[in-house]
Amino acid sequence: MSKVIVITGAGVGLGRALARRFAQEGHKVVLLGRTLSKVEAAAAEIGDNAMALKCDVGNADSVREAFAAIAEAHGKVDVLINNAAVFEPFLLENAKDEQIISAVMTNLAGSMFTCRAATPLMGAGSHIFNITSESVEVEFPHLSVYQATKAGVERLSKSLVSELEPQGIRVTNVRAGQMYEPGKTWDANPEDQMAFAKAAMERGLNLRARPLSQFDSVVEAFVALLNLPADVHASTIALQGRKAD
Repeated sequence: MSKVIVITGAGVGLGRALARRFAQEGHKVVLLGRTLSKVEAAAAEIGDNAMALKCDVGNADSVREAFAAIAEAHGKVDVLINNAAVFEPFLLENAKDEQIISAVMTNLAGSMFTCRAATPLMGAGSHIFNITSESVEVEFPHLSVYQATKAGVERLSKSLVSELEPQGIRVTNVRAGQMYEPGKTWDANPEDQMAFAKAAMERGLNLRARPLSQFDSVVEAFVALLNLPADVHASTIALQGRKAD
């Protein structure tokens, strides 16, 4: 049965790959992103099953407007995938106000805003996927704010399970590890990137030596999660790269 699947941060990377794959399955996908041109380009590539909307998840009014448009177009939401995130390594002592606010509002408050907007449109059998990070358990240097926001999202998900279970709505954390993304650029400036990599190496964390997952493989994991039996709940799933056999 065709579902209405809403994906945040869908203009590039994993979000775009998920939208493309689910549309191929015959589902209706709604691509949300801060840059309208990016989600429109992705939707045009996908075809008739895709709808693109401008949405800054860290802005409550922007989220309300987007989900009002979704309600008008589709009348429901079957799946919400909170993929949008700001990843910017920096030392807390050197952080600018706007860096902290951006991470907290996009990564943590953004998930709250979208869950709040989506749940009135969801019914029994619906599913929320909150994408978090392996950094919740691995103590990467220069990521204190990012890690705190992702840990907060995981706590949010676990609390929402008890709130939404009576309505038949499942909530799952998906810890996504490092993935191979051609042409990927970071939000951080080059100096902060180098400082992050150097600090990680000093802690014995060689980022370049860690296996990377392929987008297609991660997407297939989401397809499997979407098709879980109705009597099964996955609380937290960790996806990590490995060298293929």
